[in-house]
Amino acid sequence: MTEPEEDVEASSASVSETAPARIDRTLFRGSRAAEMAERVQRAKSGGVINAESEASQAARASTDYADVKGDLQSRLLEQLSEQDLLGAGEERIAAYVEAFAEQVLANEELPLNATEREQLGRDLLQETLGLGPLAPLILDPAVTDILVNGPEDVFVERFGRLERSAVRFRDAGHLLRVIERIAARVGRRVDQSSPMADFRLPDGSRVNATIPPVSIDYPTLSIRRFGSRRLRGSDLMRYESLNDSMLQFLREAVRYRTNVVISGGTGAGKSTLLGALAEAVPNDERIVTIEDTAELQLDQPHVVRMEARPVNTEGAGAITIRQLVINSLRMRPDRILVGEVRSGEALDMLQAMNTGHDGSLTTVHANSPRDALSRLETMVLMAGTELPSRAIREQITSAIQLMVHVSRGEDGVRRVESVSEVAGIEGDTPLLQEIFRWQRSGRSERRVEGLFQATGITPRIADKLRERGADLPPRLFQPDAPAPRRGGERA
Repeated sequence: MTEPEEDVEASSASVSETAPARIDRTLFRGSRAAEMAERVQRAKSGGVINAESEASQAARASTDYADVKGDLQSRLLEQLSEQDLLGAGEERIAAYVEAFAEQVLANEELPLNATEREQLGRDLLQETLGLGPLAPLILDPAVTDILVNGPEDVFVERFGRLERSAVRFRDAGHLLRVIERIAARVGRRVDQSSPMADFRLPDGSRVNATIPPVSIDYPTLSIRRFGSRRLRGSDLMRYESLNDSMLQFLREAVRYRTNVVISGGTGAGKSTLLGALAEAVPNDERIVTIEDTAELQLDQPHVVRMEARPVNTEGAGAITIRQLVINSLRMRPDRILVGEVRSGEALDMLQAMNTGHDGSLTTVHANSPRDALSRLETMVLMAGTELPSRAIREQITSAIQLMVHVSRGEDGVRRVESVSEVAGIEGDTPLLQEIFRWQRSGRSERRVEGLFQATGITPRIADKLRERGADLPPRLFQPDAPAPRRGGERA
């Protein structure tokens, strides 16, 4: 897996090769930062900062470190925007920030003590390149979600549980600047014309941001983190998200080219399980991954990663998941992994599964395996087809062999609740037979108690998999199969 430092370097290189990102200067109008920036412009004499500027006099009047840092940060961002440096490489921006801090400390009488003066340069750099007040949360490996509802409402998820954080922003303007900065660093823009944005950070974290008027009260920020390394099948076993019989069966099924759909709700662990099962794909196969926001990180040497693109500020240039799925069929893939199907791409995914691309995997939002089949039918209709329902259901049951449903319990543990085989269609109803299930037995003070169990049903595809070389002993499917595990430890 790529280390975070390598991701940052790759991100910086890609950003620096594109046109520099620019901040909408109208966002600064009417603000204290704008007034100070105008005074700086009038007082400039060619250096980074003029010691006799009126802005320095305003800073002298402040006795609060946060206010001083906020004012200087506004001036710094304005200068970076003027010189088209917001989209530059990190080394170039870091050098500019260092020079700015040295000039300010040397030439302006700031109401700061020795410790604060020493800290100022580091904080300005972190505010410019990083996530400002959110930096400690990003560095905390236990935090999986960061949810900012406003300058004083920051929540985090640790071990599957939401809790309020002590992190605060100075005001709504400070939060807005952090959002703008994050977007600018990855070549995106958030402003009045584009008040919503989805993108990812260099470390792979997924970000959603909204600003007024879409979010009525304050700008909001949601960050889904994926840790410094991805979870593997052995990790899921350790966290008791499934047992060894289930993992062995699913790995053999994926290895020997079974089409699998993983269903579940938001944050249930669908993408994590998809990445863990993809470990079973042989190294000599060509894999094409297609995602809205690139999250999957695979170990195989022959992987092509593709990512959808939203519309630009002119309302054009969008590249949809469906377009990528269609294009991937021309790329000679052995496997197609679609991070999530949400719309008409479901039709093209099913057609690919039915026409020689066995062993493909995807995820879908649903509350149960049967609901997932119904959603797939609805999404096929969203492609604009005029197919009757029975024809769509026949195509679904022909394309998909296994349905895996995951959920997050009230104790925060993510579990594989059900592994079912799609056993054909009877009349107009797709047939599902459950092979493994999570059987809840009760609840203790801090966790849900239960067992992973085989139902005693041997799947129809077992014989076909054995013919191809799969190791599937009959004991895997017996109700008293060894190594059932109690799912209660937090992931």
